[in-house]
Amino acid sequence: MSTENEGTAVPPAPSAPPTRTDAPAAPAPQERPAPDQGSNPTTPPPPVPTTAPDHGPYGTPTQDATAAHGTPGTPGAGHGGPHGSPSAPDHSWPPPPPPGTPAQGGGPGGPFGPYGDGGSGHGQGGGGWGSSYQPPEPKKKGSGGRLLAAIAAAALLAGGLGGGLGYTLAKNNDDSGSTTVSASTSGGNVKRDPGTVAAVASKALPSTVTIEAEGRSGEGGTGTGFVFDTQGHIVTNNHVVAEAVDGGKVSATFPDGKKYEAKVVGHAQGYDVAVIKLADAPSNLKPLPLGNSDEVVVGDSTIAIGAPFGLSNTVTTGIISAKNRPVASSDGTGSQASYMSALQTDASINPGNSGGPLLDAQGNVIGINSAIQSTSNGGFGTGQAGSIGLGFAIPINQAKYVAQELIKNGKPVYAKIGASVSLEDTSGGAKITDQGVGGSEAVDPGGPADKAGLEPGDVITKLDDRVIDSGPTLIGEIWTHKPGDEVTLTYKRDGKEHTTELTLGARVGDS
Repeated sequence: MSTENEGTAVPPAPSAPPTRTDAPAAPAPQERPAPDQGSNPTTPPPPVPTTAPDHGPYGTPTQDATAAHGTPGTPGAGHGGPHGSPSAPDHSWPPPPPPGTPAQGGGPGGPFGPYGDGGSGHGQGGGGWGSSYQPPEPKKKGSGGRLLAAIAAAALLAGGLGGGLGYTLAKNNDDSGSTTVSASTSGGNVKRDPGTVAAVASKALPSTVTIEAEGRSGEGGTGTGFVFDTQGHIVTNNHVVAEAVDGGKVSATFPDGKKYEAKVVGHAQGYDVAVIKLADAPSNLKPLPLGNSDEVVVGDSTIAIGAPFGLSNTVTTGIISAKNRPVASSDGTGSQASYMSALQTDASINPGNSGGPLLDAQGNVIGINSAIQSTSNGGFGTGQAGSIGLGFAIPINQAKYVAQELIKNGKPVYAKIGASVSLEDTSGGAKITDQGVGGSEAVDPGGPADKAGLEPGDVITKLDDRVIDSGPTLIGEIWTHKPGDEVTLTYKRDGKEHTTELTLGARVGDS
């Protein structure tokens, strides 16, 4: 699987949905005369609502409701659907009956509009969605008006006392007089529980840096790295600092704004791992704890820290989507590809995240974010690459070994089998070529493969219990091991399957 390292521009915002035209307001109810002596003078007539509450498609639509449900009548865009025509909402409440025969359904927009369902919908019967408000029958005027006025005055007096008392209680912060609740702690005063994303991020961020690399020609970019030890070594990707290897400049900036010049101690193009060292490193460096990537399982939580598109100290979350994913990526300088048997995560990773730590839920580094898979046209036709939920990280068990070798020797040490394999993407296995690089022999005489009995034309299908479907997959799997490790190879020759034991050799440097 090949990957890209370019970013994706932000897509344009969707256009605003069409606005709906208000229908004429419902006619006001007739003025009601005072009740007669036989009526209950203490019961005021019910008010006639004039504005409708927000009930989605049945009332006055809010902006969110319009965006979610579409405009009635627009084909495929909302409750109006393809079966109806646009209709103006009624702002009275409950809404008036649809045009047509009273209380018989068949609301606006035809038989399938938002109020009716072919003549039998909400409009049937009285008091439903399709019936309008009917004021009670007027009653005869009588002497009960005086008693009603006296009771109304008493109610006003009681209301005034209650309002004044409520204001006084609220002013004195008496909880018994108010329904509002104030939080005892907020924001930075809250202690984050261990294992939460906030707690992990707060501990890991101070040990994560934004790296700026610049070549002699002025070209370069931004990446991420993390503190590897107290001596000032920072681990990152090779492709982050590749431009600055020969006479360029490298700097590392911590989240507190402190910036340090640095130099490249060593870089491994094949592993896509590099180590830089801070000049005048501070004495209070806190290395991030390294986890065990072999123990990671699919579904484990992940936290990625980096500087996507230059936005330093960005934290994203996800899970481990897959393990042992064969990935080939390039550092962008035209050199050979890097190979990894990667951890796949759906945590958002973009250009600038490269070299940053992929953490587990306890804050342990389980990988180095290195590559992303993107659509061929950049996702939105911009020619740039961005996160589509397919990010890949170098397992930390491999990266730790590589970093230690770079710090010790300045050069990478690769495990090898001593045979050239085809790099074509296939599904049948890794085929040993008939001829090696530059006309050399495909199987090194006296090398590990030769001693194990492998020959040109053999197709390797397994390394231990790992299925090998191509040359890049085999290389990635070999590089998860160290020189001297013993492995079992399964291969096919002339249609027959064989197995052999092989002790991995060593190759120093990227040449």
